[in-house]
Amino acid sequence: MTVRFIVAGTDTGVGKTIFSAALAGALGASYWKPVQAGLAGETDSETVRHLAGLGPDRIVPEAYRLKLPASPHIAAAREGILIEADRLALPGCADPLVIEGAGGLLVPLSPDLLQIGLFASWGLPVILCARTALGTINHTLLSIEAMAHRSIKLHGLVFVGEPNEQIESTIVSFGKARRLGGLPPLDPLNASRLSQAFGTNFRLSDFAGAGLQ
Repeated sequence: MTVRFIVAGTDTGVGKTIFSAALAGALGASYWKPVQAGLAGETDSETVRHLAGLGPDRIVPEAYRLKLPASPHIAAAREGILIEADRLALPGCADPLVIEGAGGLLVPLSPDLLQIGLFASWGLPVILCARTALGTINHTLLSIEAMAHRSIKLHGLVFVGEPNEQIESTIVSFGKARRLGGLPPLDPLNASRLSQAFGTNFRLSDFAGAGLQ
């Protein structure tokens, strides 16, 4: 039995790559970004590798590496590629595994496949990352409803940004979801500070053994 989690976001740029790095480092896990859209600069896999201190053997290669930083179905079409669900089967890792999605839950991967549909087919628990800024209540509650509609297990919520107790407690209450913790802004952002922030703001026991598959 292996601990496996999907790290999803309410939108793009909410901080799920940073949290994925923190979680992978804390669990001693492998990391997989199934679809990488945007290759200019550092990729998410490269970011996680150096922030989590993972060896190259702990980074599962992306199934699709697409040049354009856009919705995966658009980025793939630009290159004449069709993203196929068969190529997105879960890797057979013996280590714990952190899987990071692309953008928000309902991002299209192809003309007939939403990312949330892929998540539902995997049957893994999802950790949902949300901002603490304006608009997050609506985005987060809609994401929770979409997951519930597809019988996807929500393991809990991670809030990324300056703490905002009123917003966070509102989401937890209406969403009937568990708050796992919050990841504050880190400047500078490096492996040591990220590991310390995770240890301060999260309980490893909420993750270790909780995502057994």
